[in-house]
Amino acid sequence: MGGTANDGAGVSSRDWDAATYDRVSDPQFAWAQELLGRLELDGDEVLLDAGCGSGRVTAALAELVPRGRVYAVDAAPSMVAHTRALLGDRVTAFCQDLVELALPEPVDAVFSNATFHWIGDHAALFAALDRALAPGGQLVAQCGGRGNIDSFRRLADEVAQERPFAPFFQSWHGPWHYAGAEETAARLREAGFDEVETWLEDRPTELADPRPFVRTVCLVRHLDRLPGELHGAFVEAVLERYEQPFVLHYVRLNMTARRSRG
Repeated sequence: MGGTANDGAGVSSRDWDAATYDRVSDPQFAWAQELLGRLELDGDEVLLDAGCGSGRVTAALAELVPRGRVYAVDAAPSMVAHTRALLGDRVTAFCQDLVELALPEPVDAVFSNATFHWIGDHAALFAALDRALAPGGQLVAQCGGRGNIDSFRRLADEVAQERPFAPFFQSWHGPWHYAGAEETAARLREAGFDEVETWLEDRPTELADPRPFVRTVCLVRHLDRLPGELHGAFVEAVLERYEQPFVLHYVRLNMTARRSRG
């Protein structure tokens, strides 16, 4: 998940509400379950969950390698603490920025779900992941891609420029980096990956109870800018003006690749 975390991994110094994220992240968990099927495993590999979030997906990842090991990394302290409390010694969790990744050993596979769009420098990110992988190791990842929840983000930014919120958003730009498939493939190859495949996928998601989800996930970095007494008003202003039924027009950027054996 979870830039700074899942957000997952690191662009903002702000933390996340890991407990609430764990409760509301059904869409992210569903994507991750599909993504897990792309891993090619025998059960004894060393894995990295890059942007582990609350550990909900990490638990499923650990089940795939009963004779192996799993490292869980997230830049948000609350996410790492939640993962450790949830999984104990089933995984080894570190609070790190993924672009400054430092693991005790090379890993056989890097898995990441709903994280990379929180990281501004994808070239540095992919170079760090390449260094973390053993030769021939695999990367299986998905994150927000070009066009992801555009209509929702535009509306949130419009509300942010209105009173009483505008003074808190002067010169502010969101931390998201929603890249395209072709540029991502080029960056992966430049970082040393082979067998690169990337593609965008539309995943519209209807939410019956959008309030806790958008507050915890979609608007979390907007709310960082505001004093607590304005959080509720900002969320309500966005929700009142968004389309009904409430559908987030997600676009997912998928990627699979292998570190060069050379």
